[in-house]
Amino acid sequence: MNGNEQQAVLTLCLMAAFADGGKDERERAEIKRIADSLGGAGTLNIAALYQDVLLKRVSLAAAAASLESPESKLLAYEMAVCVCDADGTQSEAERAFLAELRAALGLDPGQAQAYSAQAESIAAVHVAPAAYAATLSGAELDKTILDASIVNGALELLPESLATMAIIPLQMKLVYRIGKSHGFELDRGHIKDFLATVGVGLTSQYLEQAGRKLLGGLLGKFGGGLLGGIGKQAVSSGMSFASTYALGHVAKRYYAGGRTLSTQMLQEAFSAMLGEAKGLQSHYLPDMQAKARTLDTAKLVEMVRAG
Repeated sequence: MNGNEQQAVLTLCLMAAFADGGKDERERAEIKRIADSLGGAGTLNIAALYQDVLLKRVSLAAAAASLESPESKLLAYEMAVCVCDADGTQSEAERAFLAELRAALGLDPGQAQAYSAQAESIAAVHVAPAAYAATLSGAELDKTILDASIVNGALELLPESLATMAIIPLQMKLVYRIGKSHGFELDRGHIKDFLATVGVGLTSQYLEQAGRKLLGGLLGKFGGGLLGGIGKQAVSSGMSFASTYALGHVAKRYYAGGRTLSTQMLQEAFSAMLGEAKGLQSHYLPDMQAKARTLDTAKLVEMVRAG
């Protein structure tokens, strides 16, 4: 995939992020931050792309026309679907955007809709795990957090866009399990607010993970499959292990303390824990690689549902 095609794909993803017009200021700020940070991952000026999309200086038709190969067209659509589903199931505006994109790319409607249905199934999974112990000890929670972090790190190694999308609902289910263990019955809305408060945006997190994989040649069919992705792990930010680990431990502290931490305290705790988690990432990379080899991407929906 050449630079022009990468630019077109990322442009369409940013369009998808704002398709419903419903992003709050925190998420818009996170998306801008991700666009700025991705500019350092290659030769593209993604911060300028962000401005072009926000000010409507680029059209969907023009971006779609820059994609030449069937593979790049399909990948652009898949990534746009996942962006729309990252913060929940698609709105009417997002469905209209994806229908327009599908037509502009000339994709087979049946194949495209089947992919969208898979993404919707992941986005709609209930936050409560299918089976779990209602109360876990501190040591059991620590193991649960580490296991979830390794799984999400493994998902980041896989080239499929749906694998990247599965990270977010698994993080939400982890927070649910931690809250439940401390006597709190959490719903999706509360968990989304908790993630946003500590600084984990849903759409922006997907954009960062998928964007780095795209720029590093790890996404879709361009990365040489699983082994290619694992071999080039350094290209990716590797944030999924660290963000899941930090999120889990901050949630443990927050709910164990009766939800008394202020927004500033939560953000400071998450930032500190994120730094610690990044230091642990290389130690657990072999575990992530081993886990990645066992994941069946054809059964992502079932895996997320099981939590």
